[in-house]
Amino acid sequence: MQYNSRIKTASFWFLTSVLFLFPVVFLIVKSFTLPWRYQAHFHMHFTLRGWTTLLSENQLVSATFMSLLIGGVIVILNLLIGLSAGKALAFYQFKGKSIMDTLFLLPLIFPLLAIAMGVHIAMIRLGLADMWVGVVLIHLVPTIPYSIKILRNGYVSLGSNILEQSTSLGANVWNRFLTIELPLLKPALRSTIFLTFVISLSQYVITAIIGGGNVVTLAMVYFPFLQSASSTVLAAFSIWFALVPILFYIMVEFILCFLPYQSPWRMKS
Repeated sequence: MQYNSRIKTASFWFLTSVLFLFPVVFLIVKSFTLPWRYQAHFHMHFTLRGWTTLLSENQLVSATFMSLLIGGVIVILNLLIGLSAGKALAFYQFKGKSIMDTLFLLPLIFPLLAIAMGVHIAMIRLGLADMWVGVVLIHLVPTIPYSIKILRNGYVSLGSNILEQSTSLGANVWNRFLTIELPLLKPALRSTIFLTFVISLSQYVITAIIGGGNVVTLAMVYFPFLQSASSTVLAAFSIWFALVPILFYIMVEFILCFLPYQSPWRMKS
């Protein structure tokens, strides 16, 4: 029994190392070494060319802040819409509920490019084209279905009994939401936040169409490098691209610590 447990533990760490740790370490080493040639001797030539090329990009800092701004607004809007729609779909029965549930998934069925081309005309008429507000609105299309699904499942797992019990004890809507729903929905909230942020961060085509080149995000700076830059520069850029979600992750975890009963410094009895 103990032998089988050790085998499972060793298998877990082996797979984790091969699938997750090795690619990350390889990418970091790649960003500091020159490209390797086939049939050449295995000699690593260290260089800072990848990072100097990356940091010399004029729009890198502004594109990073723009990606954080758009991603942050996308997360807030997804939480507002996902919490309300997910709660309604989980707890309430009304006519057309199954149809509405299907309509929420339509953005995942239709090609996003076709939706963006159609929405672009409306954006021009409304004066939202070439503006970051228009980019935020188009980024809602691929992210809203995921947030509604995740938070709906979160409310289903939570159940309505605990909410009804708090109401019978005198809790108002705000107290019930702040002290019961948000702390218990923390895993679903965390999944929604990071999934929607990463989806928004990686959007290139719809950002280029709606933003018109005036709204420059990190994806728009990154993708042109795929055709011209060396693998060393691409590795450095990939690490920078990955650091943005990690930075956002740290900020979100810090904010989540302020939820009621979620402080890591709270004394447990």
